[in-house]
Formats: sequence, structure tokens, C-alpha cells
Amino acid sequence: MEVQDFYSKVRQLRLSATRLVEGLYSGNYRSVFRGPGLEFDEVREYDPHDDARFIDWNVSSRLGSPFTKKFREERELSLQILVDVSPSLDSGASLLNKREVVNILFANLVFAAVASEDRVGAVFFSDKIEHWVRPRKGKTHALSLVHDCLALRSQGKGSDLALALRSAQEAMTRRGIVVILSDFKTTGFWKNLSLLSRRHDVIAIRVFDAVDSEFPEGGMVELVDPETGRSVQAYGQSLKFRKDYHDFWALHRLYWKRECLLRGVHILEVSTEDDPGAKLLQYFTKRERKK
Repeated sequence: MEVQDFYSKVRQLRLSATRLVEGLYSGNYRSVFRGPGLEFDEVREYDPHDDARFIDWNVSSRLGSPFTKKFREERELSLQILVDVSPSLDSGASLLNKREVVNILFANLVFAAVASEDRVGAVFFSDKIEHWVRPRKGKTHALSLVHDCLALRSQGKGSDLALALRSAQEAMTRRGIVVILSDFKTTGFWKNLSLLSRRHDVIAIRVFDAVDSEFPEGGMVELVDPETGRSVQAYGQSLKFRKDYHDFWALHRLYWKRECLLRGVHILEVSTEDDPGAKLLQYFTKRERKK
């Protein structure tokens, strides 16, 4: 990517994130998430009003009287964004394709976290981990992350979300926030999602295009899967084909929603026809009101 093109795109993405930062995140960013948890502070003598579950029995036995562990709320949030960069995201029949929508969502989340002085990192994945950036703070780090998102070209062909979820779980030693940006056209990840959501606040954002659910009416065309290279003949004039196509993806969507909600995973769907920044602001405003 040319340097001039990169900075032009970054300026556009920062501008799109402004209303998010000013409209919600700058004041209430933390309130829309589950608390970041507690971190150990010190050991002190036990008070009858203290919770007995936090008695430090090792210290108590050495000193001959009860001592308890004292905790404090962690001062910063850690946001990990899992970004699907598989070839299926390059499709789209609207002004924006799915990859461009993912880029906008990613930049909005990164700039919002940095504005709140929280740490943010990313895992870019296809059928392998393409790039991993550990959570850090600061504007320079944010610009570097956005550059990575814009410039990265997938070396893999498929999409292994299970691998990305395992990577996030292993890397996140403290409770944090995980946002998944994907079209979720992959399988075999539900067990890993369950494990991750038990400890962390997980938000699954499904990016989709109209063609993902409605096959356009037309003649005979050859459809090629960008991730596997397999092809199939499709006849858009066939009412039965278009109905089967619609029913398959409608069922896929319903299954995705049900399985996410069963695991306590929050969901958001963003179309290539939507304003991604507006959808995020609407979603988080609604979520904060439910707190």
C-alpha cells in the first residue's frame, strides 16, 4: 500500500471513529462491558466483616492468626480484537465489501479503546494466525494496528476461528474483552467460544452482504469458493435454487445467533449497506441502557 493512500485511509477511519469516541466511549466506554475484574493488592489481618473465602491460609498458618487477601479493581480494560482476514471477506455487492466494513469496525474499536487509555491488541487469522499484536496503549500503537489491518493480505485460504479463539484464551491471562469480526462462514469453533466466554466478555460481530442470503436472479454462473477453490454451477433463474440458497443461509444465521446467545456471547450484525460506525454507536448505546 502506498504511504499516501495509507494515511488518507487512516484519516478517514479516524474521522469515522470520532462520533463513537465523543458520543459514547469517551465517557461511558467502560460501562458497557462487564467489569475488568480484580487484581491482588495485599494481605492484611482478617476482619470479621471480611469474606472468609479470601482468607490466605498459608500466611495465616505461618503467623498464627487469620489474614485475608485484599483486592482492587483493575484500572484498565484489555481489548483483544479477532479479525477474520480470510478470502471470503473480500466479497460484497454494495459500495463497501465485507473486508472494508471490517476495517472500519476495527478502527472504530481501536481508537475508542485508546481514547479511554485502555490496552488493545489484535489477532488476524485465516486458516492460520496471520499476525498477532499484544495489547498496548497509545496513539502510535493504534495507528500501527490500523496499518496492519489495512495492509495485511491473507496467506491462508480458509478460516479457522477455533484457532484464533484458542490463541486469545492462551494470551489473555486476565479477564478482558474479546471482539470477533468475521462473516462466521466457518465451523468447529463452538467449544472454544464456550471456554473463552466463561471468563471474558465476548462480542461477536457478523459482517454480511445481501448476496450472503439472497442469490441474484440471472442466468447460469459459476460460483467459486475463494477459500477452497471449489466451483459449482448456479442458475439464478431457478426459483428452487434461489429458495434453497436463501433457506440454507437463513438457517445458518439462526443457528449462529442461538449458539452465541446460549454461551452468553453478545451479538451484532452489520451489513455492507450499513454505516458501520453508526451501527456500533447504536449497539453500545442500547447495551449501556440495559446495564
